[in-house]
Amino acid sequence: MILSAINAATLLGLMISLPALSSLAFVPPSENSRMQKIAPLFHHPMNDRRAIIASTISTVPVLAGISSSSAITPEQASKSYDTYAETYDNLDGGNIASSLGIDEARKNLLSMAKGDVLEIGVGTGLNLDSYRFDDNTVRSLTLVDISEGMLSQAKLRIRQMGIADSIPVKFVRADATSDLVSLLGENKFDTAVDTFSLCVMGNEGAKRCLQEMTGVVRKGGQILLIENTRASNPILGYYQDITASTAADVGGKGCLYNQNVGEMIQQTKGLRLEKEVAFAAGLFRSFACQKI
Repeated sequence: MILSAINAATLLGLMISLPALSSLAFVPPSENSRMQKIAPLFHHPMNDRRAIIASTISTVPVLAGISSSSAITPEQASKSYDTYAETYDNLDGGNIASSLGIDEARKNLLSMAKGDVLEIGVGTGLNLDSYRFDDNTVRSLTLVDISEGMLSQAKLRIRQMGIADSIPVKFVRADATSDLVSLLGENKFDTAVDTFSLCVMGNEGAKRCLQEMTGVVRKGGQILLIENTRASNPILGYYQDITASTAADVGGKGCLYNQNVGEMIQQTKGLRLEKEVAFAAGLFRSFACQKI
């Protein structure tokens, strides 16, 4: 899917590792040492993504000069997330996400959504209980994902919550880096939402997605985002930079958690950043933007 994953494991692993960063960050290990650190990851007994990424970040030392991981393709994303759609909430929701402040950030930001709302990378619908459906604040929902398996789970959640009894709900399978304007049309929505999808698209894909979202939002409308971002702390940010590729490949399902999303927003034609809130040491940020 293009992706609504909550990469809570990234934050957890980095915060656990923080006390050791000063001793690791500026002393590149030998090649032998590097391989000794990486090799055990491929035999890790735990299957929870948080445990895998935490282990990755805790054990992978400075990989100076490592190339950035390529974004997974839409086809890879669709196939991958179809596979574990039914258990996805166990990976990216729950107590850990709540303890990191992610649930609160969702509610604070998504309570601003209004009118005709588009959500990309809807996944299993983890955001749905953060919208305001009272007093017609949200008039309609269009939910986009590239994974049919994820959309099936979102449909189930919609039925369980009874949302479709009060407002129109539409489900669309699409690639949010290229298909939004062509499938949905220009200037169709008052609000567009994404949470934790841009990191999986790669930097270029994320930029294209922001342009697509801007295209489908009406002038004066808003784009609301919560994303993995490069940390405010320079040492932690540096550590993200040198481990992002490995963490993405080993445990992060392609998620590059060191993106500069604020800069991407500023470079998106027709989009203005209105408010940015950093939490968890800046490893996650929410963004409220307006189409101008």
